[in-house]
Parts: sequence; structure tokens; C-alpha cells
Amino acid sequence: MSNRILSIGSQFPAFTKKAAVSTEKGKEFIDLSSEDLKGKWTVLFWWPKDFTFVCPTEIAEFNRNYEEFTDRDATLIGASTDSEFVHVAWRRDHKDLKDLKFPMLADTSKSLAEELGILEENEKVAYRATFIIDQEGVIRWVSINDLNVGRNVQEVLRVLDGLQTDELCPCNWNKGEETLTAQLNAELN
Repeated sequence: MSNRILSIGSQFPAFTKKAAVSTEKGKEFIDLSSEDLKGKWTVLFWWPKDFTFVCPTEIAEFNRNYEEFTDRDATLIGASTDSEFVHVAWRRDHKDLKDLKFPMLADTSKSLAEELGILEENEKVAYRATFIIDQEGVIRWVSINDLNVGRNVQEVLRVLDGLQTDELCPCNWNKGEETLTAQLNAELN
């Protein structure tokens, strides 16, 4: 197994996987591929295991902010190495996951997680990795947390906002604030 994480500037790997999208009988699953993401900003976040404790807090928080991602024309996808059947069972079982608005990608072969370099060495589960991918399929941001620490969804949105400006954004910059590019242009004029 490689510990080299696919990083900024790399093309996101091609994939075709099953994804859980509903708990309604006969409408639970779709096929999802990298082709479906072309021309769109994408936020793909991974968690280690279904039916655990930290993971649903993150998934529920991403879901609460789903409209924030769609308002930015970004596709939101969650993923783990569990199967699509486990994803649906977990959604049915956990009150905070019943009405998810984004697909739960199933990387049961672990091939995508391995290609991304985010498999934990001992258990072979995904780290808490978040990828922001641009419209051309290029990775523009990667953040990885160890297994026991949840991530900050507001920071993911803040970075997405900054990347979408295509300008220089200072530390702690937030959407609506002046960028460094605007400041520099004002100084030059």
C-alpha cells in the first residue's frame, strides 16, 4: 500500500462505483462515476466506517450545509469503504442520516481510497479525507484528519469560496470580504 496521498494539482482518478441515494425500496442505489462530475466543482469527503460515533456527526453537518454547497454550484459526495447496502442500512438506522441529500459512495474494493493514498495502514479504512475538485477534475484542496477527529464543514466551505474566486485570499478570509487581488489592484490604480 502506498502512503503517498494524491494531492493538489493531480487529476482526480477515474472511477465508477455504487452509491446509496435513498432508503426508498427500489430507489436506493445509483451508479456514480467521475464522468458525472465533469464541468462541476465537487467536494468529496471520506469517513472511516459506517455505524460509528464521530462519522455521523460529520455526515449530518455536511447534510445541514448541503444547500451551501449547491448554492456554490458544487456537487457534494460522501464516501467510505463500506458497501452501498451498509450505507442504506445505516441511513435507515440513524435518525440524523435518514434524509441525506447527497450520495454515499461505496468503495468496497478500496481501489479509489488506495489510489488516493488515504487508507489507514492497519485497518485498511479511509482516513477522514476531504477533496475539493475543480470543473476540470483537478484536485485543488486536500485535508486529512486522523480517525478520531472530525472535520470543520465551515472551513471546507470557506476554502471552496476562496478557490472559486480564483484570486489571492488572505488568512481567515471569508466570502464577501475583499481579496488581496482586489486590494493590490486598488493600490496599482
